[in-house]
Amino acid sequence: MQKFAQVDETWTLFLDRDGVINERIFGGYILDYSDFHFKEAVLEQACTLFAKFARVIVVTNQQCVAKGLISIKELEELHQQMKEDFERSGAKIAAVFAAIERKGEEPFMRKPHRKMADLAKEQFPEIDFSKSIMVGDTDGDIEFGKNLGMKTVLIESEEKTSTKPDLVLTRLVDLIEWI
Repeated sequence: MQKFAQVDETWTLFLDRDGVINERIFGGYILDYSDFHFKEAVLEQACTLFAKFARVIVVTNQQCVAKGLISIKELEELHQQMKEDFERSGAKIAAVFAAIERKGEEPFMRKPHRKMADLAKEQFPEIDFSKSIMVGDTDGDIEFGKNLGMKTVLIESEEKTSTKPDLVLTRLVDLIEWI
């Protein structure tokens, strides 16, 4: 099997949240950590996968904040709990960036816009987008990665997509076999 990318400790892994890390609620939102359920094998295999990268960054569209369904503080607490669960399994998330505006509204942080990637690069100047992989389950995720020159991986779901990724997988943890 030919490798998808020759990843080493200089690479960055960008992950969408809902549908990649945790089960996505189609037509709804994760508003409480009790509704946050990790996808199959993600916690168990994260240590192995994440160790292949210099850093792992989560970039997530969360318009539920702009809709008033959850506060920014509650969203940050949810992300902190997620990070702590990863740390207990031996894996580390370097940062989480959330676009909290509604779709089509300013400040245009939502994927496929590049703003969350630019914020990540400000925090980690050594990031090289050409040595990065974006994993997501929507066209916006894949377009985000492609717009920045990243390798792109689509995790198959109920979501209908039309943007062609570099690789299609059924689970995040299957990426281990391709790098």
